[in-house]
Amino acid sequence: MKNRGYWFVFLAACLWGTNGTVQALAPEAAQPLVIGALRILLGGLALLAVAALRGALRDGHKWAFWPTLAAALSMAAYQLFFFSGVERTGVAVGTIVGIGSTPILAGPIGFLVRRERPGRRWAIATLLGILGCGLLVLVGESIQLDPLGIFLAVLAGASYAIFATASKGLIEQHATEAVMAVTFCLGALFVLPVLFTAELGWLAQPRGTLVVLHLGLITAALGYLLFGRGLKLVPVATAATLTLAEPLTAGLLGVLVLGENLTLPALLGILLIFAGLAVLSLAPHSQANEFAQPG
Repeated sequence: MKNRGYWFVFLAACLWGTNGTVQALAPEAAQPLVIGALRILLGGLALLAVAALRGALRDGHKWAFWPTLAAALSMAAYQLFFFSGVERTGVAVGTIVGIGSTPILAGPIGFLVRRERPGRRWAIATLLGILGCGLLVLVGESIQLDPLGIFLAVLAGASYAIFATASKGLIEQHATEAVMAVTFCLGALFVLPVLFTAELGWLAQPRGTLVVLHLGLITAALGYLLFGRGLKLVPVATAATLTLAEPLTAGLLGVLVLGENLTLPALLGILLIFAGLAVLSLAPHSQANEFAQPG
């Protein structure tokens, strides 16, 4: 990839692609809302520690109230919508609908808020990726097309598009570590009430502990540090399209870990997503820079 920002977002998306599979491996007593709340809480604490150790919170710049609030609220909403959607409609469909809807929404949101013009490469890459996601839905032998689950997944995609747009502006004023730490910790405050009445006995099980540690430290803290660094270098719409590597990873894990069948449509879907990512990542450097120019 010509721009290292592409690599950061791509690697972050690969880490996020483990979310649904890891949730499926959690103890039966683990509720999706509780998993999401614990993920953002642990991730926020880890990000806060990183930011504090690097001195990133002492930059002397004033935090813009509305973008900070929007980023925190949308991150909290994403946790609740995504994990609830995945529980109702399955790992493959929930992940693919949630992430597949993100670039569709991020393009116009980025243009309206930041005047970033996605351009033809984004449109081609997004179209290929979404077609690939649609084919990946056919991976499983049985598909749960739960209307409420689909709706929750789309809301997760919308929440993520808003988070990316708000965070992009904040990262231009503050260190990446500080932005992710502040938005995650504030977001955790919004979902904290979920934990007050939750049954947390399953956390004592080794499997439960490992699930929360993986989601909080690997997919949240490390994933969003990588994403933040990438978001600083690429426009919102491009970053959102690159996150289609998440359902790609989820689909492959579904085959390798959960024993789902790799059908011909699924294989074609994987190839289409790869093609879409290649359209973005293999662009000449000058064109990649033009991609990021606000209008």
